[in-house]
Amino acid sequence: MATLGLSEKDKEAVAEFRRDVVEPSQTKLVLVDFWAEWCGPCKQLSPIIEKIAAEYADRGVLLVKVNVDENRFIASQFRVQSIPTVYAMFQGQPVADLTQARTEGQYRQMLDQILAQLPIESEASQLAQDLAPLLAMGEEVLASGDNERALGVFSQISDMAPDNADALGGQLRALAALGATDEAQALLDAIPTDIAKAPAIERGAAAIALARTLTPGVDVAPLQARLAADPDDHDALFELSAAYMAGGDRDAAADALLDSIAKDRSWEDGKARAQLLKLFEVVGLEDPWVLAQRRRLSAILFA
Repeated sequence: MATLGLSEKDKEAVAEFRRDVVEPSQTKLVLVDFWAEWCGPCKQLSPIIEKIAAEYADRGVLLVKVNVDENRFIASQFRVQSIPTVYAMFQGQPVADLTQARTEGQYRQMLDQILAQLPIESEASQLAQDLAPLLAMGEEVLASGDNERALGVFSQISDMAPDNADALGGQLRALAALGATDEAQALLDAIPTDIAKAPAIERGAAAIALARTLTPGVDVAPLQARLAADPDDHDALFELSAAYMAGGDRDAAADALLDSIAKDRSWEDGKARAQLLKLFEVVGLEDPWVLAQRRRLSAILFA
């Protein structure tokens, strides 16, 4: 923004704009709200945009208010013809016009879209980078069957980031794997509503629901004997699968359910398939193991 030929007042305004907007926008998303004291709509918008800016501060969003009466040159550079006018700026350039947004929901939707596309430096993004290897370790430990240790890892992450959905979901699944369904349910009920619908939390809820149907320590020998006498004993296959799940042997559990589906996919209104899908949800729909089992299921269903 050139200053040649400007008055001292305009030069000062340009310097302030560079300091307050241009420089911070090199790493943050700066919302520039053009307003005036006499503007009624500006006063209506002010508490909304200030609340949103505070809510998104840890994601690298900064609000700067520019009074058009006191900064006419700045407003003219942005061709502001009516107020309120709100621009989002990154690295010194306007990246979005947010003027049409009037509600908190509209601002959240637009900001989420913008932040997903820009390399904004923020506390949240740095924390996410720091937590990523810890979350990966927790998942690895849980997959190995060391449920107690996995619970400890996920609990430590939750202490660092109490609202991290992945850590909370990991705690739920670890508790479910340990058979502590009441404790898991209590944790689930205490999760804030704004993250309760996150995929990781829903996966944890599915783990609790599945764990409630399982009985740890079931002797599989009698069930295997029943199957040896009658290979079409679907009740035995279902119970055997549940016993394997309770013991953490998901391969054997899936084998039993797939065997039942292959023999009679309509048994008890598709009960075996429904149980298999619950297992998929708990493990994770994008997990390579689940993808492999889905291919086996498709081969049966479409054979």
